[in-house]
Amino acid sequence: MIDIAWSNFTPWSALFGGVLVGLAAACFLLLNGRIAGISGILGGLLTPSGGDISWRVAFLAGLVGAPVLWMLVGQVPPIEIKAGYPAIIIAGLLVGIGSRYGSGCTSGHGVCGLSRFSPRSLMATLSFMFAGFVTVFVIRHVLGV
Repeated sequence: MIDIAWSNFTPWSALFGGVLVGLAAACFLLLNGRIAGISGILGGLLTPSGGDISWRVAFLAGLVGAPVLWMLVGQVPPIEIKAGYPAIIIAGLLVGIGSRYGSGCTSGHGVCGLSRFSPRSLMATLSFMFAGFVTVFVIRHVLGV
């Protein structure tokens, strides 16, 4: 049986957030000619080439700064992660490795690639969604964690 926390079901704020993400990705592509894929932006910052460091720093500062700003003016629900540091570190490493092998991350493939009808992004998105479904099934139903 699936227990849905209806008090956390927020379709309007989720819709608004999704529209903002899509609009930001479209503007980033139209105004800068670049894909708003976080792993590519961060990777380019770690291995800089030429004069493209400032926009990468500004983009990542916005990713970190926006939630901090929201916490100052809005009400943020408490975050509860039911995993220890080893699990979080392993998950982060697996996501990083997957992003590297998949030539992009969920934002690059899932948001930007699918909106451009990229077959490669479709396959990448289906792959990481399938891997996520299998992981959740194994952890919750096979291992019982």
